[in-house]
Amino acid sequence: MSGHQLLDYRPPLDVGLDLLWADDHVVIVNKPSGLLSVPGRGEAFADCMSARVQRRYPDALIVHRLDMDTSGLLLFARGKDMQRQFSELFLKRQVDKRYVAVLDGLLAEPSGMVDLPLITDWPNRPLQKVDHEIGKPSQTRYQVIALDEATGTTRVELEPITGRSHQLRVHMLAIGHVILGDPLYAQGQARTRSGRLLLHAAQLQLTHPVTGESLDISCPVPF
Repeated sequence: MSGHQLLDYRPPLDVGLDLLWADDHVVIVNKPSGLLSVPGRGEAFADCMSARVQRRYPDALIVHRLDMDTSGLLLFARGKDMQRQFSELFLKRQVDKRYVAVLDGLLAEPSGMVDLPLITDWPNRPLQKVDHEIGKPSQTRYQVIALDEATGTTRVELEPITGRSHQLRVHMLAIGHVILGDPLYAQGQARTRSGRLLLHAAQLQLTHPVTGESLDISCPVPF
């Protein structure tokens, strides 16, 4: 998020948790766009998804994060031991994450892989950029869901293989199709055509580390 965004931080109204899954070990919620995953610095930025979850589940600890502007599935582990176990699943890439986005322009290929190394653009933090010399390996698979020639947009499913900061946003920008409504990377009409970033964490698939159950949690796309 940018400093400007933080100055204008207006979290969405707390209308209660949109709870997708909860047991003694894990809580999975639908985070609204515009809400921080974890607190920012200072009291003005204390309202966040983790604080809202912890009011109901005091032992809930965050395992991964979504950008403030991204909506969708966010997983919390209950207790430090479970946080370690779930974090290990993410580190070993044993969690299948699928996102849905609306892109500016029409993608030429129905599917593909973006394999471009990413690094923080330090003079312009928190922006990220492609850097072939010192960037960290980063891969994203994409699959076109629908082309809309009338609006010149593409609805696409994105699967991050790695989990770099802003990975999906920068990879789509790098192939010439920025995500609509992106306050950091989109310019002109691509930014103003939507009042929010059109990126949503729509599906999580993983094996429950305690019960061995196969979890396949999905969340309707709000755009």
